[in-house]
Amino acid sequence: MSKADDKHASDSREGSARAAGPRSPRRRTLLAAGALTAVFGGCATNRPGGADSLAQGVVWQPDSDHLDPRGDWQRLGVSELLVQWTAVDGTAYLSGVDASDGLKAARRLPDWTRIADEPWARNVIVGLAGRFDETSARAQAAQLIEQSRRLLAARPPVRVAGYYFPVEVDPTWEGARALGPLLDRLPRPLWISVYDNSNRGGEALAAWLDGWLPHDVGVFFQDGCGVYTRGPAAARAYADALAARLGERRVRIIAEAFRPGTGGEFRPASAAELAPQLFAYRGHRVYLFDGPHYVSAQLVQELLAVERPRS
Repeated sequence: MSKADDKHASDSREGSARAAGPRSPRRRTLLAAGALTAVFGGCATNRPGGADSLAQGVVWQPDSDHLDPRGDWQRLGVSELLVQWTAVDGTAYLSGVDASDGLKAARRLPDWTRIADEPWARNVIVGLAGRFDETSARAQAAQLIEQSRRLLAARPPVRVAGYYFPVEVDPTWEGARALGPLLDRLPRPLWISVYDNSNRGGEALAAWLDGWLPHDVGVFFQDGCGVYTRGPAAARAYADALAARLGERRVRIIAEAFRPGTGGEFRPASAAELAPQLFAYRGHRVYLFDGPHYVSAQLVQELLAVERPRS
């Protein structure tokens, strides 16, 4: 596992997205239904891969060791890619960035044209500017917003379905409310990620978000299964509570496809571990965190072979 993987998982342990978000391996009144459909692209049950899809999206967290994402996640029903970020710690994975913005292009860039042709990336939610360290990202949220705004001019050549601001939130972040007005400076559709390692409950989390998050911003809920914060049934209850309060079109689930390994590192979840998450979340849109690090072709095959529980 790379250092970035280890960091992602560490952040997960501490309660970051973690991706939707991803972390590194390492979150009032509703708009009218018509407006929500326009902003968020359809209802939660309108699955690109069909009613039997195990997942609808996959997350990719670019780092220097993972710039060429490849997989057959479309076999699970995936047709949308969530890119965790296109710039992290000042290094951009896009060409055309301006050094005066505090960004420099990475030495190697992803082949965005090839990625855009992949069946699992028919639509792409483009992550903006972030940091590997959660504490730094939160402290510098305003600067990252401005950096993100400048990144928009260097957008990758993909079918953009929305944008993701990779500063992850949870109820223990006392300064989270200040993020609300800052998000108004970014384009829509816009998403953030949320987690709850303190297990306050889905209704409490939903009420907290509803108190400050702009009503045209969607959330990726990190399920917490990767570090055993909760099981799939409890994660489903969280997602249901969020959808009931915020609207189902504003809520998607990050299914954490990793588990604690040895030596403080993380390993891919097995099919027996991951399948219960995917089965439990049926009816919600589900994104695998993350594909290049944890969801191999072998795991895809094993997931497809797992017998589905009867409804």
